[in-house]
Amino acid sequence: MTPAVYWSVIAHAIAIGGHVRVGMEDCPYLQPGVYATSNAQLVEKAVRIAREIGREIASPAEARVMTGLAH
Repeated sequence: MTPAVYWSVIAHAIAIGGHVRVGMEDCPYLQPGVYATSNAQLVEKAVRIAREIGREIASPAEARVMTGLAH
């Protein structure tokens, strides 16, 4: 999957209310030809996309509850 298609799929999933995960193992590009230097850069891009379309970002504690990792 090309970086452009990958990020389009991520944006679409966010737009329709889905939850996403990103990481170097899925797509290491921030954009075509531009490698991310860390997973954090990929997360920052996904967060930026979500905020630009009006979605809230879960806190770490909220994410643990959502995924069943809360104790």
